[in-house]
Amino acid sequence: MSGASQKHTGFTLVELLIVVIILGTLTAIVVPQFGATTSDATKASYETTLSVMIKAVERYRAEHSGVYPGRRATAGSGTNGFCTQNGGAAPPGGPKTGEAFVAQLTHFTTNWGSACTVRTRALRLGPYLNDGIPVNPLGSTNAVVVVEDGVLGLTSGGTGGWRFDVFTGELIG
Repeated sequence: MSGASQKHTGFTLVELLIVVIILGTLTAIVVPQFGATTSDATKASYETTLSVMIKAVERYRAEHSGVYPGRRATAGSGTNGFCTQNGGAAPPGGPKTGEAFVAQLTHFTTNWGSACTVRTRALRLGPYLNDGIPVNPLGSTNAVVVVEDGVLGLTSGGTGGWRFDVFTGELIG
């Protein structure tokens, strides 16, 4: 039976080309959707993080006679004394600086904004952000630039951190 026909199984070249074209078309439709989803997730993360930051700033302001964090220096008269006596350390931060803003939101504070790493009778307020200043999801850092002229602008030097006005309380990322 050498002349008997053999049955071939498999796909023809035309069938394979049709499948490849269909898969290519589907890929062209689906891939851009993933990019939009990532962008939406980043935006949502930014809005959530900004909301957390604003709430911490407002809590600080409510407990410090309407003064925003970063407006006053972190070390006042006697702060280092009762801070170090209790095994703490006073963080650096002059008035209207990013260091003061960070210290006053992440440490225990007095009514006047003096900050320390330990709680005492005088240092009974805060901390308002237990895990530190969050990273800005639109950038790659948690650096804070404090301004006092009412103009935040968007020229943070490309750091992608936060900008805060100590007089108006406006915060942007």
